[in-house]
Amino acid sequence: MFFGTPAFAVPTLVRLAEEHEIAAVVSQPDRPSGRGRRVHPSPVSAAAQERGLALLRPERVGAPEVVAALRAAAGDLGVVVAFGQFLPRQIRELPRLGYLVNGHASVLPRHRGAAPIPRALLAGDTETGISVMRVEREMDAGPVALVRTLATLPDEDAGHLGDRLAQLAADAISEALAQIADGRVRWRDQDAARATLAPKIDPAELVIDWTEAADAIARRVRAFAPAPAARTALRGEPLRILAARAEPGPTDRAPGVTRVRAGEPLRVATGDGWLLPERVQRAGGNPLDIAAYLRGRPISDGEKLGGGRRAG
Repeated sequence: MFFGTPAFAVPTLVRLAEEHEIAAVVSQPDRPSGRGRRVHPSPVSAAAQERGLALLRPERVGAPEVVAALRAAAGDLGVVVAFGQFLPRQIRELPRLGYLVNGHASVLPRHRGAAPIPRALLAGDTETGISVMRVEREMDAGPVALVRTLATLPDEDAGHLGDRLAQLAADAISEALAQIADGRVRWRDQDAARATLAPKIDPAELVIDWTEAADAIARRVRAFAPAPAARTALRGEPLRILAARAEPGPTDRAPGVTRVRAGEPLRVATGDGWLLPERVQRAGGNPLDIAAYLRGRPISDGEKLGGGRRAG
């Protein structure tokens, strides 16, 4: 039985469908999305439908009718990848083997929680990975069967890192299920004293504080790109920054104030160094490289980002 919702979970579902019989797929209900707010299935639901797999899309996975349907499906094991609902005990213990496994996008016990990928980038982690663990009541605290790691790349954002981790999750879960099937699996308890949390992103965290150091702001941009995106304001209007790099060195103006020089890239002063925006998006517009954006909406030397007035 497979529990998952976003695109991150699709590579694992596809791999498991090739290697095992999928008794049932459980995903979040269809939701409105996009500018037209049309109702669409989740990526996992769409992948399940394409393959003709039995699919449940409950508002509440612990509802009696859902439990009954999963019991009838008679799965040997449950696999969870970014499902998005709390899994009650009656669901966790329903498979024939008596448990579910989860592919979590961090090296546990670091970054337990809903947002391990952006939290790893915010923290400047040079390594992350996938932990395959047993699902228990406490979030991401179950014993671990195996861990697969990869190095974070210097300039990659959450979207790119997530794509790589999604493929790694498919590999790791495939390997873990092979170990479970032939009795080789060995569970290792986590060291709770070393645990760190990766809570859901608060909208306030998306707002750039220009008094932070440039390298910290650049990490924030990468952590939230391509969506929901780090943001500031220009002339009182929202501006998303989708890619940027930090430049060390002293600044000659207040944090958030632009420096524009002929033949040079746009720079914004920070609390320590300059931030050089490379890709931006205004409200209602398309993402643009900074050069294309500036051709249509020039920014003057000395303008203040994060507020509506020009610096004096």
